Amino acid sequence: MFQLPLIALLSVGVLWKGFDLARAPHDRVLRLLVSCLVLLLAGEVLSLPEVNAAIDAVSAAGAGKLAFNAIYLSGLCALNLFFAGAVRGAAGTYRRHRRTHTGILAAVVIALALSLLATPEAFRAHSLSTPHMAEPGIASFYVIGNAYFIFAYLTAGWWALRYARKAVQHLGIGLLITALGLLGLAVASVNRLILVVLRIGEPGSHEAFNAVNWSLSNWGMGIALTGICYSASAQLLARLRSMARHRRMYHELTPLWTALTTAYPELVLNGPPTGSRRRLLHRRPATGRQFYRRLIECRDGLIRLSPHLARVAPGADLSQVPADRLARYISEALALRSAAEPTRPGSAVRVAAPVSGDPEADARELIAVSDALRERNERKS
Repeated sequence: MFQLPLIALLSVGVLWKGFDLARAPHDRVLRLLVSCLVLLLAGEVLSLPEVNAAIDAVSAAGAGKLAFNAIYLSGLCALNLFFAGAVRGAAGTYRRHRRTHTGILAAVVIALALSLLATPEAFRAHSLSTPHMAEPGIASFYVIGNAYFIFAYLTAGWWALRYARKAVQHLGIGLLITALGLLGLAVASVNRLILVVLRIGEPGSHEAFNAVNWSLSNWGMGIALTGICYSASAQLLARLRSMARHRRMYHELTPLWTALTTAYPELVLNGPPTGSRRRLLHRRPATGRQFYRRLIECRDGLIRLSPHLARVAPGADLSQVPADRLARYISEALALRSAAEPTRPGSAVRVAAPVSGDPEADARELIAVSDALRERNERKS
């Protein structure tokens, strides 16, 4: 029921987080998340009956089923390692989790392969409705596989609940919903184990129970998808809001930045040469990195200009002076600026000190000065 939507969602996740990983290739947690998404996506594709049959056709009966289980279980293992790796703590704790989870996964995949080999070749393309459930190879295949599903879903659900208690509101709600879906999937896996045991003695029996369990599995997957989508949407919305805020502040700093970098063009970090055509064409939407770069350039410019500001306003506390008065001092200091910079030690003074030490407070302080400078320039023109 949710197979195609899940494939679409996982594809979006792979592209989204793959792009983030390309920008931060050494981020271990991000690598684990991308690996998890890729493996789960590949597993979902392999579970499609057409794909499964195609693999069996070019290899051997049951190969598609084994490939699906090996890859999908690896994706669940990567999911649990992602949760474990996101915990801040000793590296030894993560390595212990990695050894435990990869060891269990390897043992399960080997056991599944041995179960398949122990199954007569004519029965290897089996399903849960097979009339040959009493075959030891077939029964053990489903018992071992579902036992791992129970372990993986419950462990991932526990991690999700643990993070939900510490996360911000929207992310926490999404993790709680995801944990509920994972619990539903674990219960469905338990029911499949029960069904296997029941069908050993009565092949093909308890169809009503099987139908209800498939419905439970679909609902569990749907709830888990809802939680993932909710968390992803909240994260995306927060990122878009941050980008919009940084873009707005970037442009609000323009009057101050223009005045300072015109006087000190060497302040521009990694900027194209002054007066070049490339500089005129170098207009891209402002990102967080560009905003912080402009903020640093404004601060550097005020440090360079501060000796002249001290000469224009002797005795004034330039760290606390109102924005409109500081804008006037900046205009006068730029006009007074000599060709040679003062070189005596201690000539720089603190200008427009923020209330707190975070970059947002610093930006608000400089934006107030930039707005005052813009208004002053508009009155002059």
